[in-house]
Amino acid sequence: MKPKVTVGICVRNGASTLCEAIESVMAQDYPHELMEVIFVDDGSADDSLSIINEYASKMDMKVKIFHHEWKGLGYSRNVVVNNAEGKYIVWVDSDMALPNNFVRKHVEFMEANPKVGIAKARHSIKDMKNVVSVLEHIPFAIYDLKDNWLESKLPGTGGAIYHVEAIHQVGGFDEKLQGTGEDQDAAFRVKMAGWLIKRSPAFFYEKRAQNWLDVWRKWVWYGFGDFALYCKNRKIFSPLGMNPLTGLIRGLLFIPDAYRLVRRKIVLLLPFHLSFKMAAWCVGFTKGYKNRSE
Repeated sequence: MKPKVTVGICVRNGASTLCEAIESVMAQDYPHELMEVIFVDDGSADDSLSIINEYASKMDMKVKIFHHEWKGLGYSRNVVVNNAEGKYIVWVDSDMALPNNFVRKHVEFMEANPKVGIAKARHSIKDMKNVVSVLEHIPFAIYDLKDNWLESKLPGTGGAIYHVEAIHQVGGFDEKLQGTGEDQDAAFRVKMAGWLIKRSPAFFYEKRAQNWLDVWRKWVWYGFGDFALYCKNRKIFSPLGMNPLTGLIRGLLFIPDAYRLVRRKIVLLLPFHLSFKMAAWCVGFTKGYKNRSE
């Protein structure tokens, strides 16, 4: 007997990519009568909620829609957790697209591995035309080639499947972490509770930043949110490894694997790209520190 699965889609101003994400959920080959989709709109100022309502009427699976003023990802994810009827929650971001076997492969893996609390799918590169996007994708794709990566680096929610029992056991997501990091914090607590975190055979596509300005803004935001995460739990990551020099060295080390992966000379830009991102992260982290000190 196959289990029921909840697909959680938390959205804030994701109108530009949301349609493709929803359509990829609708195309899943897992039995639709065993799937429910929970949409949570976190105070979007664009057409995200209208898109959700439009697609909901076309979906042949159970749909629940929640909308509130901005309260952060931790709060929005808990709305999914607290209303999920499935044995598992599959997290889908508004900038993702899924192959039609995504849910099925995730669930099959979880059913075969009952001690796994979280399984992360693998990133796949779909857009090979935009240089910035490819450079953003490459580190994730390389990490995915190393199955032991999850032993040292906690996964995000996008593209992951959670055992509902595991996330309930640890009390859900921390709603005080309103920037980024609510997923790593939850994964850390799930792991400390004795559940395993593993890589599943499923894979997904994700739309990455298309220009340097968007990369900068995104990683400043990551740094700002990670400051609150670091203050809560210094075991999750070390800021010492998040600096431009480390990014430069990591980029140099990535070049051989990156070239084997994409066969393009743009991989020579990786040291610059990772150094640039780490500089943005440091700016955000410093802003988080100053914001707390004021």
